[in-house]
Amino acid sequence: MYELKIKRIYDEYEESDGMRILVDGLWPRGISKEKAHLDLWDKEISPTTTLRKAFNHEIDKYEDFRKQYRQELAENPHTQDFLKMVFNHLEEQPVTLLYGAKDRMHNQVVVLKEYIMEEM
Repeated sequence: MYELKIKRIYDEYEESDGMRILVDGLWPRGISKEKAHLDLWDKEISPTTTLRKAFNHEIDKYEDFRKQYRQELAENPHTQDFLKMVFNHLEEQPVTLLYGAKDRMHNQVVVLKEYIMEEM
């Protein structure tokens, strides 16, 4: 099985990224579709607008956001299909989950990767 990675969409594209999936609900500012080198933009796996706005990338709200987003993932009917798709691709190549947030430690993709790894 190949590696599951996370990366800011603004970071340089590398062939070693494998399958690149944007998992933000909103398109990141200032990045063209060509420069993004996306294989998939999956908005359905991102946090709800209500949760995203409540978190507002404020570090002191991160733990609460983390718990609520994990709950959303557990209840999201799309999650199982997303997990199957990621697992299938990991059998053939690395998968890189992309996000737009500036904070590399406190964002939805960190939570999503953690959730995926627990499901493996």
